[in-house]
Amino acid sequence: MLQSMTGYGKSEINMENLKISIEIKTLNSKSLDLFTRISPRYKNRELELRKIIGDKIQRGKVDLSVAIENMGAENNSRINLNTVKNYISNLEELHIEGSRLDFLKMAVRMPEVFTCQEADVNDEEWRQVLQCLASSLDKVNEFRTEEGKSLEIVLKQYTINILNSLSEIEKFEEERISSVRQKLEKQLSELQIQFDEQRFHQELIYYIEKLDINEEKVRLKQHCKYFFQVLENDECAGKKLGFIAQEMGREINTIGSKANHSEIQKFVVLMKDELEKIKEQTNNVL
Repeated sequence: MLQSMTGYGKSEINMENLKISIEIKTLNSKSLDLFTRISPRYKNRELELRKIIGDKIQRGKVDLSVAIENMGAENNSRINLNTVKNYISNLEELHIEGSRLDFLKMAVRMPEVFTCQEADVNDEEWRQVLQCLASSLDKVNEFRTEEGKSLEIVLKQYTINILNSLSEIEKFEEERISSVRQKLEKQLSELQIQFDEQRFHQELIYYIEKLDINEEKVRLKQHCKYFFQVLENDECAGKKLGFIAQEMGREINTIGSKANHSEIQKFVVLMKDELEKIKEQTNNVL
């Protein structure tokens, strides 16, 4: 099942006088980029949290928030008086206009003014935190799976559109070869010179072979077929789909360079447009 790299999950638990909230947001990225905002109470467990998230998320830009709300217990926050005094002294040295009360209001907003004496985290509390994290991760992956279903539908449609344009191109191939032949014959007749018709036809065959796009059509169809297979069978298919899209682009570009026909060029442009949509969407596939 295809998965998107866009996801969201949030879970909360209530225990004794604490309310713990864990929120996870994910976006597309080439690798796993994890950004954390963790309550100081659990800061020393950050490596464990990172490993759990890495195993579950695998790839993407991940924003993790672990917040704690005190539900009536004694507030353990303390003011660091020496830090406050130093801030006020520094503000006074800057000769900023204002009273000492104004400086105090500014100082208490500065970093490290408040310290918190946290109680030790016991095993039962940490077990519940991990359960809350697991619940958030499950919600993220459910979100990603639902997004993946939508991505699979649109990617299949874009690929079908490319194959439809390729079918339209095939209708103009005979006309294209005839047009090239007539164009060369007209140019030669306008030169009003004698030429060996047998040699001319030999060279014409060689030239037309250079314009032949059958190999490109076969390869493009194979790439599209493989694209469908990966969509349906691979879970972490993003990078593989990106590589296949690159190969599809090469064949489309070659068809365009060999076209020599205005109608074929129009369908080449349509195929390129669909391919750009594919590339944009595969960037968000896990």
